[in-house]
Amino acid sequence: MYKAMDIAQYIITKCTRDGSPVSNLQLQKILYWVQGEYLAISGRPLFQEDFFSWQIGPVMPNVYYRFCGYGASKILGRYPEITIEKDTKVLIDQIVEEKRALYPWVLRTQTQKEGGAWDRIYQNGKGDHQIIPSDMIRADFLETDFNIT
Repeated sequence: MYKAMDIAQYIITKCTRDGSPVSNLQLQKILYWVQGEYLAISGRPLFQEDFFSWQIGPVMPNVYYRFCGYGASKILGRYPEITIEKDTKVLIDQIVEEKRALYPWVLRTQTQKEGGAWDRIYQNGKGDHQIIPSDMIRADFLETDFNIT
């Protein structure tokens, strides 16, 4: 199992190298997508840390706070390579390449779908800053309309 920050730094490095850097908001949504797809495929989380339901959607707080100084600007960075299993890297790369091309607010809408895990926890603000359980995220990604494949 990996740390969310390690996966975030991998994504930032990949996007920087590819000439398609992402903002903190995009990074949050891509991380959520990566975790959801991995949960759906493997039945277990890629990283142990929990996502929380914030007004802007699902958020990985430690990653958010590390990169929030960038505001809406693109995060340019290169971090040391981490060892990621080949199949996992292929999955992450596929999601990153698809999702980074989308406008950040489109990503936000996708991760805040009505009836989805974030929506059920956030409840119009009543569940602000509450944990989104991994089993709920997995259930979302097992649905055909949420899955990228």
